[in-house]
Amino acid sequence: MKILYIEAKRKNLNVDLLKSEIKKLPKILNLAYIIQYKDSIKKIKKQLESNQIQVKKVQQVLGCSKINSKIPLFFIGDGKFHLINLYSQNPNIYYLNILKEQKIKKISKKEIEKIKINKKVCLIKFLNAKKIGLLVTTKPGQENLDCAINFKKVLSKRGKISYIFVSNNIDINQFQNFNIDFWVNFSCPGLKQDSKEIINYLEAQEILKSI
Repeated sequence: MKILYIEAKRKNLNVDLLKSEIKKLPKILNLAYIIQYKDSIKKIKKQLESNQIQVKKVQQVLGCSKINSKIPLFFIGDGKFHLINLYSQNPNIYYLNILKEQKIKKISKKEIEKIKINKKVCLIKFLNAKKIGLLVTTKPGQENLDCAINFKKVLSKRGKISYIFVSNNIDINQFQNFNIDFWVNFSCPGLKQDSKEIINYLEAQEILKSI
């Protein structure tokens, strides 16, 4: 089956950052963006570099993208879906919501505290769960069935019962139809933002290694 990807980009955006805003950024950073703002990135990068900021890497991100770097990150996008996922991987993140205002910000302390509390609640629920559902998607680029199979073996050694659920589209509204205590997500990391009954695989793996 041949898959075609169509870029959905916003055009004619006038991005002209003030020097006072650029000064908020560290001198070395990585630049990330969502596809809608691909045409704006070259101009933004040029503005940063003309203000003595070194851009080490430029990366387009999806909701499931992984950032393999601890270098400060400057994210160009809108909304919080991608931002929260990136923050969970690299807390040293700045962002620009082009559609709202051309001001560079960091996630607020209130939002950070909420993220920490939700993460702690999920970890406790995961550790106390006896029956665990492992969520796997068949979407290209997000399919992690092998990881789920291996993790199922790990959970079995821990005395937990687990079931692998495979679907193209994962609907959290269907969770109540199954006798499952908690869910581990092997698909798009952003899925856990929609429920307090889900933890992402890497977080679950990390907590099990620590105990």
